[in-house]
Amino acid sequence: MLLLGAAEARANDDVLRRLADPGTQVIQTLDYANTRYSRLDKITAANVGTLQVAWTFSTGVLRGHEGAPLVVDGVMYVHTPFPNIVYALDLAHDGRILWKYEPQQSRDVAAIMCCDLVHRGLAYAEGMVFLQQADTTIVALDARTGAVRWRVANGDPRQGESNTATVMPVKDKLIVGIAGAEFGARGHLSAYNLKDGTLAWRAYSTGPDTEMRIDPDRTTELGKPVGKDSSLATWEGEQWRMGGGAPWGWFAYDPALNLVYYGSANPGTWNPSQRPGDNKWSNAIFARDANTGMARWVYQMTPHDQWDYDGVNEMILTDQSVDGRTRPLLTHFDRNGFAYTLDRVTGDLLVAEKFDPEVNWASGIDMDKASPTYGRPILDPKYGTEAEGEDVTYSGICPAAIGAKNQQPAAFSPLTSLFYVPTSRLCMDYEPFHVDYAAGQPYVGATLTMYPPPGGDGQTGRFIAWDNLKGRVAWSVPERFSVWSGALATAGGVVFYGTLEGYLKAVDAATGKELYRFKTPSGIVGNVTTYAYGGRQYIAVLSGIGGWAGIGLAAGLSDPNAGSGAKDAYAALSSYTALGGQLTVFVLPGTP
Repeated sequence: MLLLGAAEARANDDVLRRLADPGTQVIQTLDYANTRYSRLDKITAANVGTLQVAWTFSTGVLRGHEGAPLVVDGVMYVHTPFPNIVYALDLAHDGRILWKYEPQQSRDVAAIMCCDLVHRGLAYAEGMVFLQQADTTIVALDARTGAVRWRVANGDPRQGESNTATVMPVKDKLIVGIAGAEFGARGHLSAYNLKDGTLAWRAYSTGPDTEMRIDPDRTTELGKPVGKDSSLATWEGEQWRMGGGAPWGWFAYDPALNLVYYGSANPGTWNPSQRPGDNKWSNAIFARDANTGMARWVYQMTPHDQWDYDGVNEMILTDQSVDGRTRPLLTHFDRNGFAYTLDRVTGDLLVAEKFDPEVNWASGIDMDKASPTYGRPILDPKYGTEAEGEDVTYSGICPAAIGAKNQQPAAFSPLTSLFYVPTSRLCMDYEPFHVDYAAGQPYVGATLTMYPPPGGDGQTGRFIAWDNLKGRVAWSVPERFSVWSGALATAGGVVFYGTLEGYLKAVDAATGKELYRFKTPSGIVGNVTTYAYGGRQYIAVLSGIGGWAGIGLAAGLSDPNAGSGAKDAYAALSSYTALGGQLTVFVLPGTP
């Protein structure tokens, strides 16, 4: 035990030491708290308007480029969508290729990837770069040479399991998710030992307590024990076995509490009539012990999801003053259009308000602690999808399944105490139908059409600043299309994000005033990042249209209902951008 503890400390110290250097980027979230805030301050509101391109790099792949590059010890590590190529680039020579790793994986996996062939990036720890491929294979690459240190399969594509997410090194383990809820895959979060890739623990999103790593007496929801087999009691028969809840999004970690935070996806199938009950614990936030995987607390945001409102969006950890005392908080912008602020130690719900004014499926969240429905959404029956049964079209539901916000991560600035959130403005018509489960086959059970909110201006995006304690929008920037790029906040008082047309934009953190824009070769669905090298601060972003919003263009779809309703919703994109795959790096002119 002493030896294991020492190994944990060494691995954690390496990551923590590198995270303390704002010029280095070893994980996609910039820090364990998922703030996407950089302490680099050479690029400011006063000089950001003079940014210029320093160098570019073509990835050679033409699908959605989500995520961002890493920067460690003068080397940039760049990933691509499927086939998940990894490049190591020499920063001393404008991105000269040091090595390239190209996985050998079957193209068959592309057929089970829900919403484009995206991948959200790499992670670094202990001299290794970690990649989880589309086919779920986790690979540890030697950061210096690109040689494979170890590899292990995290799932089985034949069962509908795939991957689009990044991974997160925590202590001596690598935290790993899975995708596949649309194929009836049963979601799980896993921890692998960094040293050799052996499985340390696995926790499922649905099923018996032992497999979920839930203690019925000690695991709580809103302060109360969840009780024995809390998941099984909310599914009909064996439906939990294909219950979805895949954690395909982002992870956060609190070293002081030793808790990992993440969200689970929609239940399988999208047809709610086939799965009576709350369908726990899909659409939920989990807090788990990093050593054992045991759940400390859980909170389900959308019980019995009727709209495909996955709960996988990032959890942002902050310490803020609440009622005169500092509290450890977790803020989450859910696909369902509500922003939740919770105490991350206890899971207490403090604030839950709409960040999208068009939300109509629920009028609010019950915040009365004495109420039997405390913490649950107050549903508007008009916008449910099962009251009249299957094969009926339910219209005018806001937000659409794509969400008021999808996976693209928000940022938080301690300078303003505001969160900067990329959002979508889309509503939908939803028609559920019966679907039978078959391993490795689509298990969706609904068709939908997405469109801008009625009576609006036709714009489908906003970039907003959010006050998580007051539960209100501080300022808002309208965008022609959904904002599918992850935000970056900096100590220079500037916030960066990208647009589906391909613009990198910089705005004032306090006011939202636009300070800079640059048109990259393709739509931006990647996450803006920053790093330091040679005494200068750089901004970097991947462009390459795709993701759910850009799937119609990226995959050349022609069926109006293709892309789960996204093809026609974003049909105008083809007038503004084209396929691409490029890294663009920016710097201020002159010498450091």
